[in-house]
Amino acid sequence: MQETRLQQVLEGSKQYRVPLYQRPYSWTTKQLDRLWNDIVELAEHRVDAPHATHFTGSLVLSLGQVGPSGSEFLVVDGQQRLTTLTLLICALRDHYDEVEPDHPEKMARLEESYLVDRFKRGDARLKLLPTQADRDAYRSIISRNVDGAPQSGILEAYRFFRTRIHQADTPDDPHDIDRIESAVLNGLVFVSITAKGDDNVYRIFESLNNTGLKLTQGDLLRNYLFMRLGGRGEEIYDSWWLPMQRTLSPSDLETLFWIDLIWRNPLAKQGDIYTLQVERLRDLDDDQIVAEVRRFSDLAKLFSLIRKPEGESSAQVRKHLQRGSQWRLAAAEPLMLHLLRLRAEGRLDNDGLTSALHLIESFMVRRLVVGASTNGISRILYGAPGEVGEEDAVASLHGYLSRGRKFFATDAQIADAVVTKPFYYQGRSSQRKTLLSWLEQATPLQFGDRQLVGKEQVELENLTIEHVMPQTISAPWRESLEGDLGDFESADEVQEEYLHTLANLTLTGYNSELSNNPFAQKRELLTASGIRMNAEIATHERWGRAEILERGAVISKRISENWMAPLDDTDVSDAGVTWKVALDAIDAIPAGRWASYGDVAAVAGTHPVPLGHHLSSTVVPNAYRVLKRFGSVAPNFVWAAESPNAGIDPVELLRSEGIEFDAELRASQSQRMSVTELAEAIGLVIRSDVEPREDESETRNAFLEVVALELTPSTSSGVNALLDSWESLGGRIEYNADGNSCHLIAPASGARPKPIKPIILYASGSIEFPFATLEHRPPFDEPELREEYKSRLNASRVADLTEDISTLRYPSAPLASLEYAATRDSIADVLTWFLSEIDRYDAELAAAESVGAN
Repeated sequence: MQETRLQQVLEGSKQYRVPLYQRPYSWTTKQLDRLWNDIVELAEHRVDAPHATHFTGSLVLSLGQVGPSGSEFLVVDGQQRLTTLTLLICALRDHYDEVEPDHPEKMARLEESYLVDRFKRGDARLKLLPTQADRDAYRSIISRNVDGAPQSGILEAYRFFRTRIHQADTPDDPHDIDRIESAVLNGLVFVSITAKGDDNVYRIFESLNNTGLKLTQGDLLRNYLFMRLGGRGEEIYDSWWLPMQRTLSPSDLETLFWIDLIWRNPLAKQGDIYTLQVERLRDLDDDQIVAEVRRFSDLAKLFSLIRKPEGESSAQVRKHLQRGSQWRLAAAEPLMLHLLRLRAEGRLDNDGLTSALHLIESFMVRRLVVGASTNGISRILYGAPGEVGEEDAVASLHGYLSRGRKFFATDAQIADAVVTKPFYYQGRSSQRKTLLSWLEQATPLQFGDRQLVGKEQVELENLTIEHVMPQTISAPWRESLEGDLGDFESADEVQEEYLHTLANLTLTGYNSELSNNPFAQKRELLTASGIRMNAEIATHERWGRAEILERGAVISKRISENWMAPLDDTDVSDAGVTWKVALDAIDAIPAGRWASYGDVAAVAGTHPVPLGHHLSSTVVPNAYRVLKRFGSVAPNFVWAAESPNAGIDPVELLRSEGIEFDAELRASQSQRMSVTELAEAIGLVIRSDVEPREDESETRNAFLEVVALELTPSTSSGVNALLDSWESLGGRIEYNADGNSCHLIAPASGARPKPIKPIILYASGSIEFPFATLEHRPPFDEPELREEYKSRLNASRVADLTEDISTLRYPSAPLASLEYAATRDSIADVLTWFLSEIDRYDAELAAAESVGAN
């Protein structure tokens, strides 16, 4: 191990080859900008301190061939930095060629000393030879044929540096670019490690990246495979791996390796991809390893159809792949890929594949309509490939999904759920909108005396879910609903009974125009709507219970006709209502608050009517805090015989707890708990379709999806686990508007009005530690405390912070490190200490104020 400068690395008769198993160039503008700023700052600093240097990281090499023409090294670690710096040298060379044509020696020095060996030919002349995926672009840049370079990260990095060098070149300062060149070649320092002889370069690589946490599990698996292939790797890489790498994103490649594990072990975790795959591959011989690479490549082609269904040749299969993509259920992907694999192997034809994909869609649609819990859906779908039989894949899959408590809803359950279940709160908002759009496609078009099958697609982007009978009913609506009333029933109760049901919902781009207007006004706009469902609704003169029930029958028939039912239609068991959830929600209503039957029913995934019946036959201590929609006690409310409150007027009991009532004995709406509050009180998250900005679950999901796409699903899973840990410590989380970052924020207090953020997570790939902000946030305005924070971060191996805290601004660490449980535990320990210091500060401040008051 030795310290070496970039000039020493590149000069002489040496070539650095990036092994084919390494990932392609992946630095983004964020990393490039940070490196450039470091170089500019170093160049300025070296004016007064000519020997100043900047540590750039490690460079781990494996000594390859040594001969009279020079030495060859394999770059085991550090290839991203080394490639970036050679691109910067190219940009400096070309800048000199452009602005200093009278000094061709400056350009020639850079090219012949640090970029090429003029005594060699072909790729052997390149001082750095990137991995295959990047070589064409790199050769073009070295040869100054930038216009002919294929689009790639390599080309973007070169253009980045060309732009920055132009901006830094001040006409009044003839030496500014020379100083930058000197800073790059003589000021950037590596720690160079060279493996020789019997050193196991793969073990070094594995150790660095499995504990240093720099590469994804997909990267590590690729590296393992090609280390095993040795001299055969080049051919296998070009023929099989490179096409696969170009077909799928790094995130999708990792997902593919995980799915391959799921087929063998449905309990396999994404965080175990590398460990479990290597354990499986370790006993295979070289020919079998080659076969594995080919198998992965074939699977990648199939998986690309799930990601990009437009590549599928069969129109019917393509339609169902597109709908699967629209539904966005990752848990179904292992099963979908397995079915595509069966077709590729000749065990399933296009008709069978279409039926199987339609069956999966039917299963998900019917579960959503009846409000089946999403708990366990992954377990059900991950186990499905192992249940698909050799003889009849569709029949065996149909049987598997129909057996047991999988809540594959029957036609009878669908007919009931469409007019009783609170669909507006069920599943994901995107899935609710998707199902309504599919129902629109299933709605026939009236053409003369004929009905044509709907073929026109509904664009969801600008549409929202609309309640036909509105959430806030006006006097005209109340008057209209009075024709539907039964004994002891009010218009408000009819509204609450049907408000959020699928039969009362539609899609519209005119949510604000429709609002809570009387149905006569809504009807005019619905008639003019381009959505066929709305034209159907507009055929009614009024809208109340009878019309909702009639539409419910139409919708349930369409669902039954368009989505396959389970094999045994006699099973009419409850579709997953958990009364414990309802009872827990009621138990969580504190004194001084109340909730409606509809609110509790929405949380539990049921309907106000069965909930009321259930409460009438069950002893529930807080049942008196559940009222009708507008705050009145249900007329049939009675205390259970064993209740300690038997004989007490529930209104008086509620008043004693702080509930305010008006002259008509209706509880104050300001004291009512919303569906959201009820759910959160028992650890659930449930939001309506029109509240996406306030929905932390949706916002978190959006952020995690960006992480999964930018990095890997494993990293996304690790980030989610850390966020859960932070919330369990009492912290809160804020997401920026574009969904690309989230901020961990310590609990606030009156003494600390400004937020304290220990870390910020960026979906692009970094964990940021905002020391510059902490400097102005008590108690971390104390230098000793920031020093302690820095030390704990370093001790946890999460970060490597060497700069003095007086100049430490916004250091960062790789977000991918959160993929590993040990890293998350380390960060959680640091965050626990962080919050304890804030608690200590608050306690000391409160004690001081108490002393002052006395």
